[in-house]
Amino acid sequence: MLVQLQYLRAIAALMVVYFHAILQLRNVQPDALLNGALFGKSGVDLFFVLSGFVMWITTADKAIGAREFYTRRIVRIVPLYWALSLLAAFVAFVVPSILKSTVFDLPHVVATLLFLPWINPADPAGYMIAPVIVPGWTLNYEMYFYLLFGALLGLTKAVRPYALAGLLLAIFLLCRLLPQDVTAARFYGDSVIFEFVLGVLIGKVYLDGRRLGGAVAWPLIAVAGAVMVYNDWMEWDVPRLFSVGVPAAIVVGCVALVDFSRKPVVGWLNLLGDASFSLYLSHIFVLAGARMIYGKLPFDWMRNEALFVVFCLVASSVAAVLLHLLFEKPLDRFLRSRRQAPAQLSPVRPA
Repeated sequence: MLVQLQYLRAIAALMVVYFHAILQLRNVQPDALLNGALFGKSGVDLFFVLSGFVMWITTADKAIGAREFYTRRIVRIVPLYWALSLLAAFVAFVVPSILKSTVFDLPHVVATLLFLPWINPADPAGYMIAPVIVPGWTLNYEMYFYLLFGALLGLTKAVRPYALAGLLLAIFLLCRLLPQDVTAARFYGDSVIFEFVLGVLIGKVYLDGRRLGGAVAWPLIAVAGAVMVYNDWMEWDVPRLFSVGVPAAIVVGCVALVDFSRKPVVGWLNLLGDASFSLYLSHIFVLAGARMIYGKLPFDWMRNEALFVVFCLVASSVAAVLLHLLFEKPLDRFLRSRRQAPAQLSPVRPA
């Protein structure tokens, strides 16, 4: 992957961690000044656009069928997600007070493992559509994108992006026509689904060889990034696609189209980009631990809101890198080798 996109993945994941850290801060210190600086969920929109971009540039010029595409995505997503989801379900069953946003409910656990939109039983309003690990709601969308994207791989490269956009639009309109108390209709009828298409179109522009100079790209990144974060903070009552999705697409597009080949690699940020999936899924456990520790600190000076948020960011990052290096990466390597083994062990024809 382009190194600048690794950086962006790391930043997007840290934005989500920051957002959830402020939510935890509101629980442990309701009068904290930082409680008003609640933003960061737009990191998710960066991820959606990035996903579409990466899916396009890794498949557009390659002969890959739907089965191979689905297998790769399952191997990449499912093991870590299932492992942490089952861990969260176990914790919710044994010690329900630890994870405030998770209640053990068997149908909910099954829906989580199958990537089906489901009302989270921990929501007293009965409205929130989220799996056992709440941030995993984005993976329900991702698997939906992959399902449709893979089904269209048989089409020509010229037609495929527009077929994907048309298919998503048709399903979106159908969902909007259905009663909005139907969970699936409300979930798949959200405008956020088109952020994936924006990423695909950016990928098309990239493979067409178009690039941006720094004098144009960096001011656009700064302005679009500021608009994205501001709209994230303000939570305007407008479709997410327009409030943060379009600015996120501008950020991703400009970052992707700038040449980073002559710039030194920022090692720690590149590593955190590699570990961004682990960071995104595992940080809820670290933040739950931070919340519990905060209430037992022996000295008042240690109960500092800024220190709490910084600790959440640093501890979540360290835990994610360890999880990536010790679990996610070795397991991914093992599963890939198992898929390649049959071809390597096939008998050699006699001369």
